[in-house]
Amino acid sequence: MRARAALVWLALGTCGAAAQTITDARFADPTDRYAHGILGDAIEWGTLEIDVTRDGARQILRIELPPDHVFEDVAPRLWDLTGDGAPEVVVVETDVDQGAALAVYGPLGKLDETPHIGQRNRWLAPIGAADMDGDGVIEVAYIDRPHLAKTLRVWRFRDGKLSHAGAAGGLTNHRIGETDIAGGLRTSAGRPEMIVATGDWSRVVAVRFDGTDFAATDIGPHKDRQSFARALACQ
Repeated sequence: MRARAALVWLALGTCGAAAQTITDARFADPTDRYAHGILGDAIEWGTLEIDVTRDGARQILRIELPPDHVFEDVAPRLWDLTGDGAPEVVVVETDVDQGAALAVYGPLGKLDETPHIGQRNRWLAPIGAADMDGDGVIEVAYIDRPHLAKTLRVWRFRDGKLSHAGAAGGLTNHRIGETDIAGGLRTSAGRPEMIVATGDWSRVVAVRFDGTDFAATDIGPHKDRQSFARALACQ
């Protein structure tokens, strides 16, 4: 059985018993214990620090991973997955033997995560979170193995749990060694669209998800990161 992450509270004020809101998050404790190097170097992160405000007092929640896990990511994301106007923290959390998973943390610790890909040195690249199909529930999307499988996956976050909602092949948003993740989410005609590249990096496309099926619209040729910036700005 694998060790669980250690949760450590650092109090910076009096502890409140009611409202708890995440205001910021960051990685700490750089480590070279997992030499995958998919983001351009062999340094990953051993700790996630989350700033939480409780009744006006700021505290820091430190999630310290065991030696067989790392945060293999560019930065924590503050995305509202519950739709209540307050963010959760979404990160790529990797098991050194089983590869990456998408993990969701709240003010008290981990809420849920997707299954790990299942093999060492296999990664995923997040896209964004929104109510993509208009049912009032937030979906979160990523590219599963953007250099190999090139599969867009959408997960639905309901009652604190992630469930797989759909997948579409032939899409990507990252190349080995890049220090950032391309694309993201935009709103077009009132609907969320995922901005990604075709698997051969020749085109930029906008992908919609209606809860069951995916529909891709060609935006134009891919040249560089400005191609994604223009697409995200609807230009």
